[in-house]
Amino acid sequence: MFYGWAEWKFLGLIIVSSTINYLAGYLLYYSTTKIQRKNILISTILMNIVILLIFKYFNFFIKSFVDLTNINGSFETIKIILPIGISFYTFQALSYVVDAHKDKSNITLNVFSFFAFISFFPQLVAGPIEKSKHLIPQFETKKTFNYAYCVQGLRLVLWGLFKKIVIADNFGVLSDTIFNTDSILNGSSIIIGSIFFGLQIYCDFSGYSDIAIGIGRLLGFDLIKNFQTPYFSSSFFDFWRRWHISLSSWFKEYVYIPLGGNRKSTLRNHFNVFITFLLSGIWHGSNITFAIWGTCHGIVLIIEKQINIKKYSFIYSLIVLLIITILWIPFRVNNWSDLKIIFSTLCNIKSFHFNNITEIITTYSPVRFISLISITLLFFSIEKSLNLKDFNEWISLKHKTIRIMIYYILLLLIFFLGNFSVKPNFIYFQF
Repeated sequence: MFYGWAEWKFLGLIIVSSTINYLAGYLLYYSTTKIQRKNILISTILMNIVILLIFKYFNFFIKSFVDLTNINGSFETIKIILPIGISFYTFQALSYVVDAHKDKSNITLNVFSFFAFISFFPQLVAGPIEKSKHLIPQFETKKTFNYAYCVQGLRLVLWGLFKKIVIADNFGVLSDTIFNTDSILNGSSIIIGSIFFGLQIYCDFSGYSDIAIGIGRLLGFDLIKNFQTPYFSSSFFDFWRRWHISLSSWFKEYVYIPLGGNRKSTLRNHFNVFITFLLSGIWHGSNITFAIWGTCHGIVLIIEKQINIKKYSFIYSLIVLLIITILWIPFRVNNWSDLKIIFSTLCNIKSFHFNNITEIITTYSPVRFISLISITLLFFSIEKSLNLKDFNEWISLKHKTIRIMIYYILLLLIFFLGNFSVKPNFIYFQF
């Protein structure tokens, strides 16, 4: 019902996808031979991938074919609208089928539990990507009112709304001012734009995750944590343990380890890392820029494996943050042509000047901009104190008076500094 309200045209698609994967689990449960189980697994994986390729990557393949062959025809007029959340619920379904193939105890024959597992509305469109053995049993357990869960849920929703409306949506306007301009950018504005976008995407996506987990708690469900203060990571490896944890774990368990992980030779291990991050980049979108972003992260991880980072702990963590920020550029740019222009600009030292920085900053009034920067610094000081805890764990340790003060401060900041003029959307809805 929730998915149908968002986009009724694709309600049939999620029903078909859910039916395919439920029947695969059913057949795996009653299969008697290894060859039967293997055939069921392979055919189901292929069907899921075909659905994803058609609805997410069809236009990309057609455009690439046209560009390579220089054909001017009707191919370019074929358009397929990207269904909301297709990457997330397809990956969740794939994990179920693979786990069902490994162990029959991961299979549910309860059709209602399975369909609820695929379409659970708090995390349907942008995760966290849940494993069946964690979420499905929760649908099969009778729910009763839990006051502690409700309090925890409301805290997380409030924290998520603050991150989304106050920080993400405000820095999103500043980032768009830079990257959506028709004028030629200088090196300094590009770097500032990548910083703004880095703040936007983190608070946008982690804010969504907090809201999703919080709503789940209100309904009596425990969803997995998706972020652990990733901008305070000590290495690239540490960053990917803290950023979009459910997706990183998915690629590790279902791509990296099956490829051989680190059990093979050093060269093979580097190859496995490279392929995993290339696929991760492609997963994010049907644009060559996402593939470049994923590839770059794979390369820096391979390089990191050759460095004794313990010697340079603090300095290295700053370098990691700087490179991660710069690598947001291919993630954010609109297309390959823009990326080439930006790359050539960054390679020109003379392009680094501050001539039009004032124009960018004055998108907001000086008072509002300074307030936004101050609140962001305060936010990251809290992030630093959170360490690997979530906001709910952190605030529960405070005195009751302090907790109430923080709640009201967050509400006031949302109402007075929140950006309510932009379209209420989340970045990861497009994936």
